[in-house]
Amino acid sequence: MNARVEKALNQQVVKESSSSQFYLAMASWSETKGLNGTAKFLYTHSDEERFHMLKLVKFINERGGKAIIPEVEKPPVEFENLEHVFELLLEHELDVTASINDLVDICLQEKDYSTHNFVQWYVSEQLEEEALARTILDKLKLIGGDKGGMYMFDRDLENSAIGASPANQAQGK
Repeated sequence: MNARVEKALNQQVVKESSSSQFYLAMASWSETKGLNGTAKFLYTHSDEERFHMLKLVKFINERGGKAIIPEVEKPPVEFENLEHVFELLLEHELDVTASINDLVDICLQEKDYSTHNFVQWYVSEQLEEEALARTILDKLKLIGGDKGGMYMFDRDLENSAIGASPANQAQGK
């Protein structure tokens, strides 16, 4: 495996691992605030990010590289409110998208077309992640301070998390 590509892939492993921990912290915070649907959604999202990390680890190792498992960076413990949680989530996803785009660029510069092909899954995934975060933020802004609206929002997120397991995602479901 090309050393520059391997280094970039391992940097992406760090991003995906951090994402999983970040969403886990958000899930825990949501759960302590009585937002069980949001917590379930974010726990599922944390699992998905871990799945993304594992997919990279396996790819690196299968291509003859050496995946490096990063140490866990402590995520925030407190958040201002639910809107703030999803603003941070969108900001984080935009950062991950930029990292994926850098990885694509490195693959093209190094003429590593196999890795480029592999990374296209992440490109598509990031489009979905950003769109989802924006949609959720838009809904939260519409709800404002309405408690009934927040109850329904939380219930809807719980229902959306049911079929979004990493295993289903891996199988294209």
